[in-house]
Amino acid sequence: MKIRIVNGRVIDPMHQVDRVQDVFIAEGKIAALGSAPASFEAECTLDADGLVVAPGLIDLAARLREPGFEYRATLESEMEAAMAGGVTSVAIPPDTDPALDEPGLVEMLCYRAKKLNRAHIYPVGALTIALKGERLSEMAELVEAGCVAFSQANIPIVDNMVLMRAMQYAATFGFRVWLQPIAPFLARGGFAHDGEVANRLGLPGIPVAAETVAIFTYLQLAKVTGARLHITRLSSAEGLALIEQARADGMDVTCDVSINHLHLCDCDIGHFNTHCHLVPPLRGQSDRDALARGLAEGCINALCSDHTPVDDDHKLKPFSESEPGATGLELLLPLTLKWAAEHAVPLPVALSRITLDAARLVGITKAGHLAPGARADICVFDPAARAVVSRDSLKSQGKNTPFLGEELPGQVRYTLVEGQLMFER
Repeated sequence: MKIRIVNGRVIDPMHQVDRVQDVFIAEGKIAALGSAPASFEAECTLDADGLVVAPGLIDLAARLREPGFEYRATLESEMEAAMAGGVTSVAIPPDTDPALDEPGLVEMLCYRAKKLNRAHIYPVGALTIALKGERLSEMAELVEAGCVAFSQANIPIVDNMVLMRAMQYAATFGFRVWLQPIAPFLARGGFAHDGEVANRLGLPGIPVAAETVAIFTYLQLAKVTGARLHITRLSSAEGLALIEQARADGMDVTCDVSINHLHLCDCDIGHFNTHCHLVPPLRGQSDRDALARGLAEGCINALCSDHTPVDDDHKLKPFSESEPGATGLELLLPLTLKWAAEHAVPLPVALSRITLDAARLVGITKAGHLAPGARADICVFDPAARAVVSRDSLKSQGKNTPFLGEELPGQVRYTLVEGQLMFER
């Protein structure tokens, strides 16, 4: 279908485009910007007056809960949530049940997603069999099946020799290694940041050292093996400082942060708010502020939702017994805009963190920008609109978010995937 998007403010971070102009789409790709191609006749026209036309958002961490956890969410429900949030590409962590350690599982997941014809999915394969940290997965076969990187999700490898061998294997073939920094023995038995709030509530704490010790270890092993290292879901100022120092020393290491840790701190736990039970835990206010600055300055490469739908039964338990995680696909854009407004970050820079910069980390070249010939994955949103987050407004099957009841900026009006209109509000 040939589509023309008219009167919109087109923002393309890759080519530093930020102007009001039309977008022309044909055969699932961007045909032109500004002036129509020869003999172009639109079959559908979308009026974007007062709206922003941006590349479709790319989420670096969204658990769609299949296979294995369909009672918490389904591929169908979470794909609809992605469309409502303007998210057109999703990287999926490997902690499904069974874990994404078999090519057949990865192929099945990709097939299911393709049949639904919604967001593109990019599976992150298990670094070790069943995420047990004992035997390496067949990474080469998993890449052939569709995996874009390898991870342990939030299940750290205890044996550093196994981790080093995994990094060596990945480095041999140039595979990306995404690691969430958790030192297992330091984090063991903890549920919140080791600080005043945890002490007051009587919750076992997780010290910042559980993150920094892991980051130091990962950096040392990446230096030895030459692995392409990406640190996922930073939570502390000290952890960020370690990465900045590694870069100053010449290391090529990237990192991301979640929308939750960008806006919240341990004080938000309040009186045992289980929606704030997250992995890693919410840290102190100074950590939150350092992460927000680091993202603005580009020290942190990208922002993700860390979307983790949890059913009500598992969130209604006492804090220490509840399941960690928060839904976030539909909140990625609003919380990005909120951060940008609070820290005076220009809109093109803010959007780059959830489009172009995220695309580079996944290794996607045909998305994350709006150049002619690029895949026509597009998010059209109203930056001036404000909406209250409610259980009814969330299309995700998971209604667990610390932002329930908050009024957030930005509302997606249209989502297009490969030139097809998939969502309209």
